[in-house]
Amino acid sequence: MAHFARIEDGIVREVVVVDNEVIATPAGNDSESKGKKFLQGLFGAESEWVQTSYSAAFRGKYAGIGDLWDGTNFISPEPPPAQPVP
Repeated sequence: MAHFARIEDGIVREVVVVDNEVIATPAGNDSESKGKKFLQGLFGAESEWVQTSYSAAFRGKYAGIGDLWDGTNFISPEPPPAQPVP
């Protein structure tokens, strides 16, 4: 299974799973471009999809909803500053 993150305004909005058979090349490797094309066919040509690695083997980390996409890696957003307790 391959995982893809939908990016909108630099933020991960959802993560979906695509069957390897859908994105396999004739040599049996994953093709990110085939996955993007498949997902754009389902969700619209304007949607932006980026493959993410469940084992964090590439792109910094596994994409989670709300993570930031800097064009190279997924980044966890900074937590909001702590509020003083009244």
